[in-house]
Amino acid sequence: MKQIKAFIHRNRVSDVLHALEAAGFDRVSLFDVKGLLHALHAREREYSVVFGDQVVSEVQVELFCEDSDVARAVEIFRRVGPAGHPGAGWVYVSAVESAWPIGEGESG
Repeated sequence: MKQIKAFIHRNRVSDVLHALEAAGFDRVSLFDVKGLLHALHAREREYSVVFGDQVVSEVQVELFCEDSDVARAVEIFRRVGPAGHPGAGWVYVSAVESAWPIGEGESG
C-alpha cells in the first residue's frame, strides 16, 4: 500500500477530487496547509507572523491506494492538479508499512 500526498492550489481541489472519485479512489483526506507554492495571484499571498515570511494557503490531498494504482493516481494529480504555473504543486509517494480497519475483528 502507498500513501500519496499532493500539495495543490485551492482552486484545483474540486476538479482533482472529482477526477479521483470518478477513477474509484475513495480513501482521500484534505488538509488546509500553509506553504511556499508559487502564488498564482498576489491575493493568494499572506504574511505569516508565525513563520516570518509570506505563505500561500494550499490544500494537502492525502490518498491511500494499492501499489498497482499509484501510477494512475499520480497521473490524475499531475493532469488535473496544475494551476497554470510551473511549480504550482507537488506529489509525493511513500510506502505504508501496514494498515488495519478500525472496528473489525475486535471482540466485544
